[in-house]
Amino acid sequence: MCYDWGVAMDRKKSLVLTTIIVIILVVSATYFYQTNMLSRLTAVEVREYEGQNLSSINDFRENSIKGPQHLDAESYKLTVTGLVNNPIELPYTEVITTFPLYEKVVTLYCVEGWDVTLLWEGVLVKDLLETAQVDPAAKIVIFYASDGFSTSLPLDYLLENDIVMAYKMNGVVLPPERGFPFQLVAESKWGYKWIKWVTSIEVSDDVTYRGYWESRGYSNDADLP
Repeated sequence: MCYDWGVAMDRKKSLVLTTIIVIILVVSATYFYQTNMLSRLTAVEVREYEGQNLSSINDFRENSIKGPQHLDAESYKLTVTGLVNNPIELPYTEVITTFPLYEKVVTLYCVEGWDVTLLWEGVLVKDLLETAQVDPAAKIVIFYASDGFSTSLPLDYLLENDIVMAYKMNGVVLPPERGFPFQLVAESKWGYKWIKWVTSIEVSDDVTYRGYWESRGYSNDADLP
């Protein structure tokens, strides 16, 4: 009986090729699974911090003036202008990689009667203002959002209280409905000072400025009782 070595070699090559393809598919599937698992794990929010129970990032009521905003991280630019000697314009990634990041547990109190206590992480407004080199004549800082909302706070308040402009809450990057890319953590102030979707910051000496809700009768101080 004759043995066809050519056919046998072809079968061996085919078997080897099939084995290699199977190995590649298994490795690819494993990598894909692990990558997606890691992605999901990093997105899990923190619910306890240093022994303190935290609210959930879902414990909010939707009360924005035009609904959730959806800003693109790639095209986003944060500007700091007005009474500054060094106006700045920074992409999103540059803001969160250039400046030191800080964590702080702060409670937001809404005038509607609800509150949330969360772990906020972000950059200090003070660091942004120092980079922009604030003019000595400056008195207040005005924050503007992508939906047309605005509010103002005294310069001294922002500097003396290490006020954070957050990009994360409970360890999770702000979802669009929570203010991505940045929300101001205006601690000791009512929630309408906690502006979301911050796009620009203006340093000013106009102490008569009134933001969206303040121009509609809300207290400009917004101090908690």
